[in-house]
This record gives sequence, structure tokens and C-alpha cells, in this order.
Amino acid sequence: MATDYSTSARTHTPEQDSAGHLISRFVNDLAALFRNELALAKAELSRAVISVKVGIAGLAAGAAVLFAGGLALVAAAILGLAKVLEPWLAALVVGVVLGVVGLVMLQSAKGKLKSDNLSMERTQQSLRRDAQVVARRT
Repeated sequence: MATDYSTSARTHTPEQDSAGHLISRFVNDLAALFRNELALAKAELSRAVISVKVGIAGLAAGAAVLFAGGLALVAAAILGLAKVLEPWLAALVVGVVLGVVGLVMLQSAKGKLKSDNLSMERTQQSLRRDAQVVARRT
């Protein structure tokens, strides 16, 4: 029985495959695997970005409505105080109270942003230990 070598599409059995052919198939399969994994990661990242965009838009809309509600409450406080005080004095009182509350909140937030609070001591210590372990092993 004569073997036809003229066709480029040969079927290989594992016994007939040479080491070079097996390595070549392995490399091609590995490259295809990486391409497929990268495509999957891109698709998932794209979906995640869209979800984050929708979430941010929802947060922005909610914050805008909440801000409008807060302004309405401030107006109501001023109008309520205007029944007891002069309207300009009611607005001044509410403005001063809100200003003091805002300053206290800003000072508190400013204290939390000091560089001492932002240092990553545990991470730095862990990195130092890792560097020591690597240095000892080499």
C-alpha cells in the first residue's frame, strides 16, 4: 500500500508524531490558550467597566437628588425660623450653624488625611521581609 505524501492535511496518531511536531502543537495550543484567556479577560473587563459606569451614573443622580432635598430642608428651616425671627436673621442663623458643622467636618476629614494615617507600615514591613528571604535564598 503506497502512502500519499502530497496532501498537506495529514492525520497523525500519537505514535506517528515526532517530538518536534508535538512541541510545535504544544506551543500553538499554549498560544491559543493565552489568546483565549486574554479575550475572556477583555470581555469581562469591558462588562465590569460598563457596570461601573452605570453605577457611577446612578450615584451621581442620587447625590444630585439628595443635594436638592438637603437644600429644601435648609429652606424649610429658614422659613420655620422666620416665623419666630426676622427672615434675614433666620437665614443668618441657619447659615452660621451649617457653616460651623461644615468646618468641623472638614477639620475631622483633614486630620484623617495626614501622612501618618496614610503610611503603609505593614506593607513596607512585609516587603522588607520578602526581600530578606529572597536575599538569603540567593
